[in-house]
Amino acid sequence: MATSALANPLHILRTTFGYESFRLEQERAITTVLRGDDAFVLMPTGGGKSLCYQIPALCLNGLTVVVSPLIALMKDQVDALRLNGIEAAYLNSTLDEYEQRLLVSRLRSGAVRILYVAPERLVTERFLTFLASLNPVLFAIDEAHCISQWGHDFRPEYRELAQLKQRFPHVPRIALTATADEQTRRDIAEQLMISNENTFVSSFNRANIRYFVEPKRDAYGRIVQHLRQRKGESGIIYTLSRASAEEIAERLHADGFSALPYHAGLERETRTRHQDLFLRDDVQIICATVAFGMGIDKSNVRFVIHHDLPKNIESYYQETGRAGRDGLPSDAILLYSAGDLTKMRKMVAIEDNPEQTRVLVRKLQEMANYAESRTCRREYLLRYFGEKFIKSEDSCGSCDVCLNPTPPQEMYDATLLAQKFLSAMVRSGERFGAGYIIEILRGNKDKVRLEHLNLKTFGVGTDNSAAEWRDVAQELIREGWCYREEGEYPILKLNERSKAVLYHGEKVMLPRKTPKTSRRDRSTSTPFASTTSTPHNQALFERLRTVRRNIASNEGVAPFMVLSDATLIQLATYLPLSLESVRRISGFGEAKTERYGKLFVEEIGAFAAEHGLSTQMESLAPKRERMPTAERTQRPDDTYRASLELWQQGKAISAIATERGLTAQTIMGHLARYVATGQISLEEIVPENKIESIIDALRAADWRDGQAIKPIKEALGDDYSYGEIQAVINAYPK
Repeated sequence: MATSALANPLHILRTTFGYESFRLEQERAITTVLRGDDAFVLMPTGGGKSLCYQIPALCLNGLTVVVSPLIALMKDQVDALRLNGIEAAYLNSTLDEYEQRLLVSRLRSGAVRILYVAPERLVTERFLTFLASLNPVLFAIDEAHCISQWGHDFRPEYRELAQLKQRFPHVPRIALTATADEQTRRDIAEQLMISNENTFVSSFNRANIRYFVEPKRDAYGRIVQHLRQRKGESGIIYTLSRASAEEIAERLHADGFSALPYHAGLERETRTRHQDLFLRDDVQIICATVAFGMGIDKSNVRFVIHHDLPKNIESYYQETGRAGRDGLPSDAILLYSAGDLTKMRKMVAIEDNPEQTRVLVRKLQEMANYAESRTCRREYLLRYFGEKFIKSEDSCGSCDVCLNPTPPQEMYDATLLAQKFLSAMVRSGERFGAGYIIEILRGNKDKVRLEHLNLKTFGVGTDNSAAEWRDVAQELIREGWCYREEGEYPILKLNERSKAVLYHGEKVMLPRKTPKTSRRDRSTSTPFASTTSTPHNQALFERLRTVRRNIASNEGVAPFMVLSDATLIQLATYLPLSLESVRRISGFGEAKTERYGKLFVEEIGAFAAEHGLSTQMESLAPKRERMPTAERTQRPDDTYRASLELWQQGKAISAIATERGLTAQTIMGHLARYVATGQISLEEIVPENKIESIIDALRAADWRDGQAIKPIKEALGDDYSYGEIQAVINAYPK
């Protein structure tokens, strides 16, 4: 399925959405769909999944149908597309009869490029027949993990989407999700019949999110401590129960925080109002059950706090991924108690389905293992999703484990304790969990079965407290001296190492617990990451937020849909004072530049005049040349060309600068442009030793196209010019 010359994906990315280059696996997925093949995309939340079908939709001549599970998600996506000048619509129960008839008319006339619809409606015979008359060119299946019974949000109606292949055999499909382990991925691919070579898995690493696990002691006090460090910023607090969501929201409100609850027990109108207030920045904090968030596209959520243990790592990853979708520093806090694990085991069990119960319990245990782990949180998450994380200096630098490493622990000989514990396991038949084994060792007659009162191990552990035995049990399991069997109940079993201890006298050394220096207690002193760490003018940023808020109010949309916080920060950093300069800011496509550019330029100009500031656009890496529009045909850039011609005559940069009345830095910037075209070799204008240093600095900063080069310049020092840095970037685009 071919695209026209005017519908180039990169051109659409730049002019419609305002981004300079593709990220992760976007380009490969888009190319696959445009040649008429199916594709399966796994991309982290905030990674730009939507662009993988929105850009093909604008390249292809016809209707793209997007399967979306939630009404809120449909509306947000359509609103965002319309702000970018794209004709999109949704068909769901919120439309009355007249609105539905009007939409049908627009669909038949070809006025709509992208249509969002729920799976329940899509798979009806009536709708499929109607759809066939519209000749769709692409199907996008969003939140594709819902198709798998092994996924964390299985929906039976998603299974019926497999029939699209039979009904529309020549229409490509693209399935997308942010979270799926290996088993879920295989199930999705099998259900939709998508080949492995057309499966595109991007890194699950959300580099801008910091992960913390803290003990669930004085949980409310810990939440308040964190919120005070994030005053005025948006965040979500997830709870296990509706009652907890209500209680925490009420207490926060009484303590002066802007907070509201959200859960399925509230009236629909109340839920919608609370959600809208949060989306529009009128309320900063939502205290919610997991009913909240699947369809939330809010980009400026700065923190997610889990008051209770999630059911599995997929859910945890997806929920924490609602923070920092704009790429700015954000935090994920999990308050953990082993008691939560016990409660959750009962909740995940499915009556009359032992196989699925086994899988769900295993996933829950993985979640608990993550919380109890002493290894890097980021490394653990990525390993779970089958990805290897390469750390620098053995630290990710952005989780509680790596930020507050546990000092080397004192080891002690725990052989006798291990023998007592493992012996009690054997004598009671390896049919119980750690709690019951401890009751046997402690000689608790009221908690132990009658047949176990005469065991030789009954009461042999009274010299140690129950808490000390729990620590021993936890370490024996963690260090692999025994194991916890998967299933509904946490039964402990012996392994080969256990038998070596019991029957061959193998020595067991365990770390001595040191509560005063434990990592979890110290991690609470680690402050939230802050968006103010970005070098921008905070006062201007706040004024631009007001401009954005006014625009959003007039448009009837959430502020983040107009422009993200990341875009406002770029504006407040580089102070563009013309529409042409605004076009260089990430997030400003042609439609938004036309509609809103002047308002922001005027506000920035007024602020700059009041404070005696000037534009800093010269320190922003220039966007690569956009393809010409009807108004901007291909015209030679005289000033750049003049510098090139003088250089080709053999003149030095300093001589060219003198002749043209410009600075040497400006001339260097002109020549750097022609490194990208191959008309000048990099080595001609940048010394070899500098090239290596610049490349090292770019790699260290994980620099990407469109980002500022000012931090790179500051890191390298005065001996390096912006032009030299830009020349290297042009020679090695990333």
